[in-house]
Amino acid sequence: MIHQHSPAAKYGNKKTVIDGITFDSQLEALRYIELTRLKQAGIVKEIEVQPEFELQPAYWKCCGEVSTNVASKHICWMCNKKKPITRAITYRADFRVTYADGHQEIEDVKGMETAVFKLKKKLFEYRYPDLTLKIVTKVRR
Repeated sequence: MIHQHSPAAKYGNKKTVIDGITFDSQLEALRYIELTRLKQAGIVKEIEVQPEFELQPAYWKCCGEVSTNVASKHICWMCNKKKPITRAITYRADFRVTYADGHQEIEDVKGMETAVFKLKKKLFEYRYPDLTLKIVTKVRR
């Protein structure tokens, strides 16, 4: 008998596959099942899995100048040195749920909130004030 071991997930979670989608935890997979039932009941109109949000754009900084135009030449016009580019900060939620009445909620399924998540949540709420970020800690079975 051959046993295949997948790499250990963060925080000891077990990756779970449902409908061909790999979820980071069983709790997240259970929430997906719950959301699909709500969709079948007509309460939820659409479920987007792992939507990504830009919290801060990529930028370069050189000679006291900062620019988010990272597609431009990568040479500083003042000192002729290569401009170091800082990557964008992004946040990948677990779900974007659109309800039948049209309102949306962004959901993150959490067993525990890490310091990095708390920071990204603050950045998200500032950048996207019109969206609600809902933390899901329990799922009905």
